[in-house]
Amino acid sequence: MAVVFLSPVGGAAAQFFTNSGVPLTGGKLYTYAAGTTTPQATYTSSSGVTAHSNPIILDSAGRVPGGEIWLTAVSYKFILNTSTDVLIATYDNIRGFGSTSVTNYTGNGSTVAYAVSGNVVDVYINGVYQNRNTYSVSGATLTFTQAPPYSAIIEILYV
Repeated sequence: MAVVFLSPVGGAAAQFFTNSGVPLTGGKLYTYAAGTTTPQATYTSSSGVTAHSNPIILDSAGRVPGGEIWLTAVSYKFILNTSTDVLIATYDNIRGFGSTSVTNYTGNGSTVAYAVSGNVVDVYINGVYQNRNTYSVSGATLTFTQAPPYSAIIEILYV
């Protein structure tokens, strides 16, 4: 079971259309890791158990089968094509709703504390997953046991 977050692209009850406004019957929604062509799984429900096909084939009304797309806690790229693979749109660097808090950090202190809202799921520094022993959470404060690199992007994933 993956920890998942509702997608802002096609998330719940969305309908896709051709550029002329007709429902995108049989359209294809490809999902990749952000900035790449490496396939990235999406899920059919908030349980994070059943993956969608990739591409997701839209139904006759231009909707996602089952009506929902759920994402893991990484950035995605979506490519929307017609049923004959003519490009309609590309959306890159998409994250699920509520999946992250991003902080641009500049400094070199021995420890860094952040106020967080929600339950911390994972922490990444410059896109690298941090093992739980590199930080601690007490109440609403996340503290790193060793300061991040001088200039870093810190992503705090929480629910």
